[in-house]
Amino acid sequence: MARVTIEDCLKNVDNRFTLVHLAAKRVRQVREGAELLVKSSNNGDVVSVLREIAAGRVIAKRKEDPEKK
Repeated sequence: MARVTIEDCLKNVDNRFTLVHLAAKRVRQVREGAELLVKSSNNGDVVSVLREIAAGRVIAKRKEDPEKK
């Protein structure tokens, strides 16, 4: 993948708001020592995480609504 775009990521995430929160959380994990899930060279943490999201390796977990139970 030459470039990662927001549109690439939005195929796997519901909306931009969720994308920002998911990417921020994953970047924190990577900076604390978590291994990257996709191989990329000469990229920063943010670009690598966006590549993970675009590849479908990182997904947002939905919280269940307690009223629906």
